[in-house]
Amino acid sequence: MKSEGTIQSSIYGDKLPELQKVCDELSAYISEVRAEIEAKTGMDPVEHYLSRIKSEESMREKCVRKGLPQNEHSALEVIKDAVGVRIVCAFIDDVYDIAEHLRNSGKYEFTEEKDYIKHSKPNGYRSYHIILKTPENYYAEIQLRTISMDT
Repeated sequence: MKSEGTIQSSIYGDKLPELQKVCDELSAYISEVRAEIEAKTGMDPVEHYLSRIKSEESMREKCVRKGLPQNEHSALEVIKDAVGVRIVCAFIDDVYDIAEHLRNSGKYEFTEEKDYIKHSKPNGYRSYHIILKTPENYYAEIQLRTISMDT
């Protein structure tokens, strides 16, 4: 039992600065992809995007929900969405174009893809999910969807 005044160590250990760097690098890369596509087509394929590091509380809750120990290994190697980016596009074709750019960049290793656009979940959820591994050996989840899927 935790005594009052005891500070719980971070579920990310000492890796928060590195996770923030990964988050920033992914955001910068998404900006590059947007600019490249806009230069070719004359249109920005992205309505907006958000990037984040999953909060400590949310990560701990996910570990509990999955029956995992609340530790750095679970947070960074078993659960693969400590870093997340949500990209919202106007059109479905833009979702697939951006996914293709990420896949072909050679910058990231795709470890998992789930196409909930073509194969929506029973509850109607639609989105395109990519789990990628960065050169720094961290995982990140990219969620791509259209404006209507985001609402």
